[in-house]
Amino acid sequence: MDYSYRTIAKKGFDEFIINKSRFIGYASPIASEEEAISFIREIKEKHKDATHNVYGYVYGKESNIQRFSDDGEPSGTAGIPVLEVIKKEELRNLVVVVTRYFGGTKLGGGGLIRAYTKSAKLAIDSSIIVQNKLFNRLLIKTSYSSYGKIENYFLEGAYSVESIDFLEQVEIEIYIEKTEMDKVISDLMNITSGELFYEIKGGLYLPVKDGKRWV
Repeated sequence: MDYSYRTIAKKGFDEFIINKSRFIGYASPIASEEEAISFIREIKEKHKDATHNVYGYVYGKESNIQRFSDDGEPSGTAGIPVLEVIKKEELRNLVVVVTRYFGGTKLGGGGLIRAYTKSAKLAIDSSIIVQNKLFNRLLIKTSYSSYGKIENYFLEGAYSVESIDFLEQVEIEIYIEKTEMDKVISDLMNITSGELFYEIKGGLYLPVKDGKRWV
């Protein structure tokens, strides 16, 4: 199973002008191919007066879905360069759309490739690149006497606790990286001398940047 992959955490946007042609790059994270198609339609509608709306996207656990369109530009000069930027950055589950308003001066094949490459890169760089990691939800019930030890453990490890309920016992909900779960459970059992009930719930991917959860 793939426990981690690179993607972007939010939408990005940037633009530049070369030889009077305006290039506007948009990047967006996606959770399905349908979301990619919807985003492309949104940008095309926003810039329906543009000369071209070129796109590329990568989606799937093995980056197995890869699509692009030159949208009327010479074959291989627009969509493929956009797609190649995504692949070179080793990103997936995102779509990039580059809108061009022709300025009257032809850029030539090489010029188009450079322009679309630059625009795609600017769009991605204006977003936030993160590592999406697989987390499991850990539910803990423990005694009040053991709670302080658990609290210190999570603080020292810079873990982000989702919720704490002080009921008959202390109930804690926290997300732990799947690859760390066995160690965390073992550590908690040791520091509480087994005074711990826990339940591991299903996993989900959450963004991490610089070793910390990105919110």
